[in-house]
Amino acid sequence: MQDTEDCQVTFKRIKAEIRGSTKYLIVGIDVAKDKHHAFFGTATGCTVAKRLIFDNNRDGFERLRAFSADLQSRHALPHLIYGVEPTASYHKPLAEFLIGKGDHVVYVSNVAVSRNRQMLDGRWDKNDKKDAANVADLVSQGRFLYYDRQEDPVRELVTLIRRRIWLRKQEHRVRMRIRNHLVAQYFPELDAHFQAERVVLAVVRNCLDPRKIAAMDSFLFDAGLPQKYFHKDKVYERLEAIWTAAHTSIGCPVPEAAQWEASELVDRLEGLRSEMAQTEARIEALAQSFPEYEFLISIPGFGPIVSATVLAAIGNPHRFNSEHQVLRLAGLDLSASRSGKTSDAAVPVISKQGKADLRYMLIQAAQIASSFDLVIRQYYTQLLKGRELERGIRLKMKVKLGAKFLVVAWTLMKRRKKFDPTHFDPRRLG
Repeated sequence: MQDTEDCQVTFKRIKAEIRGSTKYLIVGIDVAKDKHHAFFGTATGCTVAKRLIFDNNRDGFERLRAFSADLQSRHALPHLIYGVEPTASYHKPLAEFLIGKGDHVVYVSNVAVSRNRQMLDGRWDKNDKKDAANVADLVSQGRFLYYDRQEDPVRELVTLIRRRIWLRKQEHRVRMRIRNHLVAQYFPELDAHFQAERVVLAVVRNCLDPRKIAAMDSFLFDAGLPQKYFHKDKVYERLEAIWTAAHTSIGCPVPEAAQWEASELVDRLEGLRSEMAQTEARIEALAQSFPEYEFLISIPGFGPIVSATVLAAIGNPHRFNSEHQVLRLAGLDLSASRSGKTSDAAVPVISKQGKADLRYMLIQAAQIASSFDLVIRQYYTQLLKGRELERGIRLKMKVKLGAKFLVVAWTLMKRRKKFDPTHFDPRRLG
């Protein structure tokens, strides 16, 4: 099987020559969970076979390859290319199988599929058969993307990062359930103390009912906190304030089921946070095995998680030819709708058509670096100069700073160099 660089060269060649070519059999595949639909055509718009339904297993995949090879032979089409639309994770086993057999696989974006469906027929309804033909049509136009088959270390890093993202979402969901459902209903006054979250969670777990808390002796009310926390400042004061608020609470009566739910949710929240800490430790340990890690971690604001996220997103830095491609990866490329008399006044905004988690991490890095690193803070201040009163300008400049961070990170990975503060010399802004 060819290495990544050879595959990229082949991809560029196919993309350049496929439009109008009479040498390619194009297989458009609409991916589903159990069965896939395939359409077979040429780049000149000819239909070779309207439909093949095959199972999502090895026998089904082999049937697809055998059927495609037979059509190639019968219609004298020397080249074959498969096109798929990413659908959750259902497309990955098929794509990996075909690539492993040495076949060319590309994918088309979900946005392109949606828009092209309307262009083919303004009232074309959506169904599996037509969706497969839609994918093939996009491939015939050269409107497809490179299917990047990641190397094993990068794949493992991506898996861990996605796990962390899922855990963070679950943590937020459970935390909001506690705060906006339980506390808001049974002890609303407790919400004012959420900055001391450990104390509040201990109250929620052990005694959410303000009536029971009010009946306790204030000197004995400890909310079930371990004694090791009582040496910390203001813990006693916080508990005393909660005990006082319980006397005039407007909360609803707390049934036994609600107290059980409260205890279970707090335990789940702590379990999620423990699992997240373990995941982050694994991410950091794996990221350190990449030679590019030491270059990324040298960038101000880039901690282990940010560096690992950038590593997983970029992978091989040499697969990008320009910084514009890297920015598109994160959806940080600028775009605007320019038409008619108002075209000159159109304000470009970031496309947001890339990796949202990568964008988020870059903005967080920009937030930290612009606050604590002297060089970055001076650069950020220069970006704001003369525009301080514009609405939302600080966030816009942090997005711009995050975009520059991504380009710098890609450059350092490619050149194998550590961060140089001169990249952010304010004098370069003029």
